[in-house]
Amino acid sequence: MTWIHPLSPEVEESVEVLGAKAHGLVVLRRLGLPVPPGFVISTEVYRAFLRAGRLPSGFGTQLAAAVADLEAVTHRRLGGAERPLVVSVRSGASVSMPGMMSTVLNLGLTTRATTALADETGDLRFALDSRLRFLTGFASEVLGVGPATLAGIDHAPARQSTSVSTSTSTSTSTTSRLTEAIHDVERLIAERGGDTVSEDAARQLESAVTAVFSSWNTPRAKAYRELHGIPHDLGTAVTVQLMVFGNRDQHSGTGVAFSRDPSTGEHVPFGEVMFGRQGDDVVSGTSLTGPLSELADREPAMWTRLLSALTRLEEHYRDACYVEFTFEAGELWVLQVRPGRFVGRAAVRVAVDLADAGAIGRDEALLRVSPHHLAQLRTPRIAATGPGAVFTRGLGASPGVAVGRVATTADSAVRLAARGPVVLIRPETSPLDMHGLAAASGVVTARGGPASHAAVVARSLGKPAVVGAAGLTVDPVGGTVRAGGRTLPEGTLVALDGTSGEVVVGEPRVTTSSADPQLHRLLAWADDITADEPTGRTEPERLTAAQAVLRRTGRAATG
Repeated sequence: MTWIHPLSPEVEESVEVLGAKAHGLVVLRRLGLPVPPGFVISTEVYRAFLRAGRLPSGFGTQLAAAVADLEAVTHRRLGGAERPLVVSVRSGASVSMPGMMSTVLNLGLTTRATTALADETGDLRFALDSRLRFLTGFASEVLGVGPATLAGIDHAPARQSTSVSTSTSTSTSTTSRLTEAIHDVERLIAERGGDTVSEDAARQLESAVTAVFSSWNTPRAKAYRELHGIPHDLGTAVTVQLMVFGNRDQHSGTGVAFSRDPSTGEHVPFGEVMFGRQGDDVVSGTSLTGPLSELADREPAMWTRLLSALTRLEEHYRDACYVEFTFEAGELWVLQVRPGRFVGRAAVRVAVDLADAGAIGRDEALLRVSPHHLAQLRTPRIAATGPGAVFTRGLGASPGVAVGRVATTADSAVRLAARGPVVLIRPETSPLDMHGLAAASGVVTARGGPASHAAVVARSLGKPAVVGAAGLTVDPVGGTVRAGGRTLPEGTLVALDGTSGEVVVGEPRVTTSSADPQLHRLLAWADDITADEPTGRTEPERLTAAQAVLRRTGRAATG
């Protein structure tokens, strides 16, 4: 049995075997786009792991061989005292489940390898920052140290020093504080009385693989699958790749990009970017991100390469696309790709625009839009409010209006939702909040951007969201939220507008936008298929009737 496959253009295994993430990476390699080398541990290993409660016989030998091949390609050695190989370990089911399973970055940075990385790059700050990130992630995802326990670890010196030039004295202070933070994480792990972080990089890797497999059955992952109708027996693959460092220097960074605006479907690149940081800083929602357009201003060569990649991917998928990317010292790497999966107004516009461009036919455009999308088209908006009505403002991340009682934790959202609609208000959300997001009618976060966990999950659930409300303070212990000099207790009635980013107190008047021209054209195509007059039928009924004809006549297979 072949348990492990290289991320090679020649790999022909299906997405069910490789998982969506690795399958997308193989596509990227075939298209000639820059992808860090690596390998994928198939979903078949997960199923064997589930049956036996341990990794299958022969897997260890194949894993060692895959690592040796990666070492040969990169001219590095995992855990080595010179030119150390550092890898990322990521989950990847055949159906995307963003943020629901474990990820470990910077794996292989043992104490010895960290010293070697500092010697190789001449940058002790960078090496220590990467070691701290590894230890924090490994403690959380593999050893089970809770987020609240790790929250007090100070990453601030690393975040500051990647963005500005520093004096020798400042640099020395930064490295001292990073060293202290590393010792703090090691102390927290020791105080738990559990496992330590092994100084054997191969053992680190095997532990991380096991942790990723185990994360498939966490409560948050199960809740996400139940919400989206994803079978529980699919399992996950594990992708292992050469680590590329967005925290390397001032010409490094990370981001996410959509080839089109996910809220409107407009054909303009949309996303977020951070300089001197790693990818988990963007998607976690814990940090302030910048708009993707900042990349054009600061790193125009990266911007040009990213636009080229997005164009190439749209041509291949014949759809809007989403990518995660990192650039290290002026070199772009694409780490993930998937079709955009837009909903509502954006789904309609993309389908019509692609048909107009000749990328897809009109029949396929009709089949790509769900009747459920049409129900979201006439986007509710909060009408003009009086002075003082706005409690706080952030970024509209998922359109629509939600009205409900304030809940400051996921557990309180579930409890309060039993008595009526709830708006979940958090500093940021994480996969641990999945049950609260499912129970809430809408979500507001103080931090994060349009690609943060809260925004991505809200869009996938079709729920309004406002993120990055910078003036907002959430006190989950006291059960209050504060902004603009006002404090609201849990249970206060509020409303949020996921388009404008406004959060208001009370239940405001709501207006509904008119239908788009793209919708009128799509429905005209639907009526042409059914040869019916639209009088008396709802918009979803007109679309459903056309789709039924296309499927009955076989045009669904060729459209």
